Amino acid sequence: MDKHSTRISRRTLLAAAAASLTVPTFVSAQAQEGTAMRLRFTFADQDFTATLEDNPSARDLFSMLPLDLTISDYSTNEKIAYLPRKLTEEGSGRFGEETVGDLCYFAPWGNLAMFHDPYSWSRGLRLGRLDQGARPLLVRGEPPLRVEALS
Repeated sequence: MDKHSTRISRRTLLAAAAASLTVPTFVSAQAQEGTAMRLRFTFADQDFTATLEDNPSARDLFSMLPLDLTISDYSTNEKIAYLPRKLTEEGSGRFGEETVGDLCYFAPWGNLAMFHDPYSWSRGLRLGRLDQGARPLLVRGEPPLRVEALS
């Protein structure tokens, strides 16, 4: 074997090694990009799901799962549950198109807010939306609430 073919083989080997290091990261990033963060909520006799938005606060909430909280009625249009710690507010701000079935984070108090009737934006941000609508939120009371990642 001459000197020149040895260099080509080494280059080829190095290029293949470098490519093998970057391919898994690329494939992993693609898989995560297409995967929605979904939650399952269970309280009283209700079992429903929500799909989270792709924002820092929603990812922070997702990282805390599973959670055992207490859900309670607040005002005339929402249910709330206090988290064990505040979520990051990075990227929070005013959002539009407030709608029944929104899952939000109320930053001043550090609680989840789930809306079963119309509402207006307050300081915080939308974390996601309830997949089946707001009907499960119409059950009154303060039962234990289980929040977990939906696989």
